[in-house]
Amino acid sequence: MRRIALISTAVLVPVVVALAVLVNVLGGTNGDSGGVAQLEGSTPPARENLPVLPVQVPPVTPEADASCPALMSTLPLELSGETSRRVQSDSPYAYAWGDPAIVLVCGVDRPAGYVAGVSAIQINGVQWYVDTGNPDTTVWTTVDRPVYVQISLPASVDSAPVTALTTQIAQALPYQEPRPGP
Repeated sequence: MRRIALISTAVLVPVVVALAVLVNVLGGTNGDSGGVAQLEGSTPPARENLPVLPVQVPPVTPEADASCPALMSTLPLELSGETSRRVQSDSPYAYAWGDPAIVLVCGVDRPAGYVAGVSAIQINGVQWYVDTGNPDTTVWTTVDRPVYVQISLPASVDSAPVTALTTQIAQALPYQEPRPGP
């Protein structure tokens, strides 16, 4: 057994050294970018380069305190190619990505105009009420969770960020029968 280990080491070490030399020769460490690929096009700005975004939120409720931390802890640092950014709000349950911003707020009020069983869109098992009343922003609000979760998108952005977040929402917040509106 010891002989096999010695033979393996004797063969493996020269192979690793040869690969390291090959990578340095072919990778181009001759003063260029250190072997890092140069990509054309724009990259999203880093989180620290985006200004802090003020976000209006409703007062935090006991229901939000009970449900929202589970969702907030699963949110991605990047969403649909947009980097997360810092927010300023009266609630710890606000999060944003990109510029113009995609904004998520957990624990919002029932959306005005929502009536249970009517005007809901289902994506990956999560029911959404969509408000397109503002020409600049589309507001998506969950209606089948213990708390309402709202995602505001610039009108120029399709539903991809909402679709991407449904997995985290469905896993963090259990289904609840939609509550009828007034």
